[in-house]
Amino acid sequence: MKKKIFLLYGGKSAEHEVSIRTAFAVTQALNFEKYEVTPIYITEAGQWVKREALENPVKQIGELRLDRQKSTTTSPALFIGDSIEKMDEPGIIFPLLHGPNGEDGTVQGMLEVLNLPYVGNGVLASAAGMDKVIMKNLFRDAGLNQVDYVSVLRHQWESNAAASYEKVEKALDYPCFVKPANLGSSVGISKCKNREELVRAFQEAFQFDRKIIIEQGVEAREIEIGVLGNDQPICSVAGEIVPKTEFYDYRAKYEDGDTALVIPADVSEEIYETIKEMAITAFKALDCSGLVRADFFVTKEGKVLINEINTMPGFTPVSMFPLLWKHSGLDYPELIDRLIELGFERYEEKQKIRYTLD
Repeated sequence: MKKKIFLLYGGKSAEHEVSIRTAFAVTQALNFEKYEVTPIYITEAGQWVKREALENPVKQIGELRLDRQKSTTTSPALFIGDSIEKMDEPGIIFPLLHGPNGEDGTVQGMLEVLNLPYVGNGVLASAAGMDKVIMKNLFRDAGLNQVDYVSVLRHQWESNAAASYEKVEKALDYPCFVKPANLGSSVGISKCKNREELVRAFQEAFQFDRKIIIEQGVEAREIEIGVLGNDQPICSVAGEIVPKTEFYDYRAKYEDGDTALVIPADVSEEIYETIKEMAITAFKALDCSGLVRADFFVTKEGKVLINEINTMPGFTPVSMFPLLWKHSGLDYPELIDRLIELGFERYEEKQKIRYTLD
């Protein structure tokens, strides 16, 4: 009997289009003799649209932008729950959502309440991994080396902008990086070399979040590694990002192709082992499951600093995370199969938990 897979993609996020690209790539890689694949599209306005199961991979990405008028309901709880309950064999939800309202624990919380199996990280890891301030606080408590940082809320900035800028300048030196706290894919990020650029960066970042993080700039190589597993995670080879622009922004990632990915990265065995150890520590500190891409800085002196983890990294065949595992001996279709297995494994473990007293 085929395993039933529900691909959940789109979403109310600035990363909506990235999510659709990911879903398209996954439909091309899934074995339709092994899986029954049903797309569930979340529009930019937040409506949920489900279509009938696919018989074959879609031919064009536009086929995944479903028309909500053709859907019988826009209630995620009703139509996902009803579909699962009627199954002879449990299905699994595969969230391919990037950014807020999908990668941040909100959808994962709904799936937990419905007691449905799903691929990837749970509520805590997703929420903590999305909020860069909370994530870095947890890294700090886990003893992981990282760059200095400060955070600012929108109401603080609106109440006293000058004090917000002074807070940054007191704690950090230029250049620094300003980022929305809860967004991925390098959306809304700016590099600042002076106060004037800092002002513009605040204006940009606060378009995407009510909280921003400002990090100390550092001259370093950008090294990334993939982590796969649940309670006994393993790491891939390391890869290096070599952007031709000043930093690895959204355009460099998804539009220009103006970035080199070097896999495996040319690092010493000692540095590689340090990165692996820190990646596993970060994975466990956030109680992650399924998959994580961990990003690091490596300075000229050989100091390793963790930058962040991504609980739903770019997931097309040419994205860093799948490429890292391809170079580690696990190609894209096999990686998807393994993630589905890990999702069922975590679900079965949770079924052992008692929620009532006899």
